[in-house]
Amino acid sequence: MRKTLTLTKSLSSFTAIPRPYLPYTNGSSHSALYPPQIPTKLNPTSQFSSNPRWVFTYSVPPPEWVQPFIDVSDLVTDPKNLQPSPWVHQILNLLDNSPNMEHNLDTYCHKFLIKLSPSFVAFVLRSDRLRGQFDTALRLFYWTGKQKGYTHNIECYVSLIDILSVSGDLNRLRGVFGEFKDSGLLMNVSAANSLIRSFGSLGMVEELLWVWRRMKENDIEPSLYTYNFLMNGLVNSMFIESAERVFEVMEGGKVGPDIVTYNTMIKGYCKSGKTQKAMEKFRDMEVRNVEPDKITYLTLMQACYSEGNFDSCLSLYQEMEEKQLEIPPHAYSLVIGGLCKDGKSSEGYAVFENMVRSGCKANVAIFTALVDSYAKCGNIEEALRLFERMKSDGFEPDEVTYGVIVNGLCKSGRLEEAVKYFKWCKVNNVSVNAVFYSSLIDGLGKAGRVDEAEKLFEEMVKKGCTQDSYCYNALIDALAKNGKIDEALVLFKRMEDEGCDQTVYTYTILIDGLFKEHRNEEALKLWDMMIDKGITPTAASFRALSTGLCLSGKVARACMILDELAPMGIIPETAFEDMINVLCKAGRIEQACKLADGTVDRGREIPGRVRTILINALRKAGNADLAMKLMRSKIGIGYDRMGSIKRRVKFRILVDN
Repeated sequence: MRKTLTLTKSLSSFTAIPRPYLPYTNGSSHSALYPPQIPTKLNPTSQFSSNPRWVFTYSVPPPEWVQPFIDVSDLVTDPKNLQPSPWVHQILNLLDNSPNMEHNLDTYCHKFLIKLSPSFVAFVLRSDRLRGQFDTALRLFYWTGKQKGYTHNIECYVSLIDILSVSGDLNRLRGVFGEFKDSGLLMNVSAANSLIRSFGSLGMVEELLWVWRRMKENDIEPSLYTYNFLMNGLVNSMFIESAERVFEVMEGGKVGPDIVTYNTMIKGYCKSGKTQKAMEKFRDMEVRNVEPDKITYLTLMQACYSEGNFDSCLSLYQEMEEKQLEIPPHAYSLVIGGLCKDGKSSEGYAVFENMVRSGCKANVAIFTALVDSYAKCGNIEEALRLFERMKSDGFEPDEVTYGVIVNGLCKSGRLEEAVKYFKWCKVNNVSVNAVFYSSLIDGLGKAGRVDEAEKLFEEMVKKGCTQDSYCYNALIDALAKNGKIDEALVLFKRMEDEGCDQTVYTYTILIDGLFKEHRNEEALKLWDMMIDKGITPTAASFRALSTGLCLSGKVARACMILDELAPMGIIPETAFEDMINVLCKAGRIEQACKLADGTVDRGREIPGRVRTILINALRKAGNADLAMKLMRSKIGIGYDRMGSIKRRVKFRILVDN
């Protein structure tokens, strides 16, 4: 390239103006002043005069490749202390993702005669400034690839893939990775680790295994980090069996599993629902002399809690205490929550006190779980005391906490207090949800205040609160128990019309109510409707049906329906016991004895247990004489011999004699 500079000023008055101090790279990566323009030829255009005209022609040096660090190899022995080149900051300032970004880069590099080397590009892509700037990183990558004589190295691809993996854009990521595979670049340990980590976090198993195969092809020995990254990727993608095989290779190879490997494998088992295998792997750590950490315990506790195995959850917590490990707040939440769900309020409160003593701060959820547990156990006073302590400790109760308090007060028959809390919440902008309404509707209904319950139910619509099955069931129960079965049936139909799920509890309430009104056929139709809809009967629903049938003298019908349930896998364990109790309580001893004989003859119950059930039923019904007579006889367990035939003594003899 040649340029011409025309000077019209006389030589005597010409003063050279120095160029500003600008960094440049001369091939050896030294930072220096930009080289002055050196004249190579001086041609007069005319004879010297008072205003001669001179032409300077000069050559421009070729662009230089810039590196990411200043070369101070003679001064610095530790590579970590290398100082970034001044060019890094200048280029980063141009990466603004504007429409003119590439043009600005072109202009800048042309002005200062520089080109960005692959190492420079990789360094810039790894900078914090580009973290999360997916489009900008991609545009820089493709712009630098257009530089004359430039070829991306493996670090460039790896750095870009690392950035794109955070974006979650799998299409762009696969596109870049496809270009990387086509480039034929040799794999190295650092690149493999980074790629396995990136692909593993996104569950890109095919890409993950491609990198693993390339490592084998290039004789790259996997490090512990490589194995752990691979394990994590397989587990995140739910390739648990593949992760197991990698784990077995580690156990029998040079690189043994560490705490991270075990935690990853345990996490995989827990995610796939194989908690028992996770516990086995956990116990195997002791054999391998790998000490579990808080992550190990927390992962297992979460899995046990999810499966309702609260005892194991508590055992793991106690083990952490014995080992004096730091117990995370979430671990306390799991243990306290599990104990509360098991109805062990006092034990849950003891763990809560341990948590406070250890300096771990409680939260609203933990307080709410304890308040709810005490309220459900009938200890409403302790629930209220904890509620007040929660507020005094600086925690603001939320709608769930207030809902628990209202429900507890209603269950305890303290309706006026419950209504006060309900009104306070409405005035103080606490979200009043369906739990509040269903609790109050249920409480008012049980207290016989059905009109108030109905008003609350209709108020829900005005307040925009969804009337769920709990609210419907609470009002239907209130109506049925207060002799308004027709209104309950109207509400049942409305429930269906509005698409609200009719649960087994809904049918149980209505079947029980209809039988009490001696509307047996309607009750049986509802039972058939429930079965036809695929709603599985419960022990309570069959108890309502069998009680109604027994009291109306249709014991055989109840037994027939019970037989129909058996092929469906529904066998209420206390069905016959409940029916015998109902019959004895109603004074229908003969029918109770016939039912007892039928139960034994069909082999449904052993005679001794049936005998005990009948004795207890007679005693509870106040018929102590017959209970004593049965107890002192051989009825049910003895035999009468008639010639060579031995027959069991029937229960009906109890009333025949």
